[in-house]
Amino acid sequence: MRAIAVKQGERRPVLVDKPRPVPDAGQALVRTLRVGVDGTDHEVISGGHGGFPEGEDHLVLGHEAVGVVEEPNGTRFDVGDVVVPTVRRPPNGGNEYFERGEADMAPEGMYHERGIVGDHGFMAEYFVSHEDYLVKIPASLADLGFLVEPVSITEKAVELAYASRSSFEWDPESAIVLGNGSLGLLTLALLRDQLGYERLYCLGRRDRPDPTIDIMEELGATYVDSRVTPVSALAEEYEAMDLVYEATGYAKHAFESVHALAPNGVAALLGVPGSWEFEVDGGDIHRELVLHNKALVGSVNSNVSHFESAVDALAEMPEWFTDALVTNVYGLDDFAAAFDDDDTTIKTAVQFSTYEERR
Repeated sequence: MRAIAVKQGERRPVLVDKPRPVPDAGQALVRTLRVGVDGTDHEVISGGHGGFPEGEDHLVLGHEAVGVVEEPNGTRFDVGDVVVPTVRRPPNGGNEYFERGEADMAPEGMYHERGIVGDHGFMAEYFVSHEDYLVKIPASLADLGFLVEPVSITEKAVELAYASRSSFEWDPESAIVLGNGSLGLLTLALLRDQLGYERLYCLGRRDRPDPTIDIMEELGATYVDSRVTPVSALAEEYEAMDLVYEATGYAKHAFESVHALAPNGVAALLGVPGSWEFEVDGGDIHRELVLHNKALVGSVNSNVSHFESAVDALAEMPEWFTDALVTNVYGLDDFAAAFDDDDTTIKTAVQFSTYEERR
């Protein structure tokens, strides 16, 4: 079967031939439909993140996948079920985090991530997965199922943010998403349609005309150009925010978000910055957090419950939005274009087969 991989010492994805996988006990064989491309894939390809499976000279890419069960192999699934796989897998026989269904909370070194670190991903014509890490979705979402994984990331981050405010009655009205990539736009849609935020903002660094600005404004959000209004000036230029959702990986935003928050507000940090030293007023930040009941929470990955919530959220997102978000879907013959990045690209995917196909 054909697969898309990155080889050791190379910095571009290539097509490779691999044997069709055979499911072990408890695993199902899945025929891949589509796999999304995101920033993590680019970081893995560049060598800035992730790691190869032990003893392998290549890593099959892809962690945002949707497929159709081809061989249930005694699992709870039926032939033809549409499923999305979670990302983390237990290394070396597992550990207590996986036993509790909390793989997303496992510390570094106690998990593999398919297509990222330690385990091959889903950018192949077929993949196998244990049934515990597959989530069934409606067949009507077969074309968009690769978006379930990124939406699940936001489901978890929002869950953690709200949990940090659970000791009192918190009724947030305003939120800003830092970052206008596909994850940021999906988050705007979720905050509007699922959580009913009255005032939404999105921060980016784009000039008009720009498709991401068009989408955020169609969602009712206000575009904030960080070159004009940095995060540190948000409260003064717009308003103090009940929720800040950081998805930029720009390290200063973690500290600037404290002053962008309204009293009792919370900032969820999802970006992963590189090493960067700079000066901050630690006492001022500490004081703001304590005296105004503010909180910072970090979030990475997601578990099955977040995937299940993401399925419901994705099903309710308007068609115009998903049509505008997914700018291109490429076949295997043109797969390299899915990894190109320019100002017109928001979200791309590689298509391996269609739901209607039977093999």
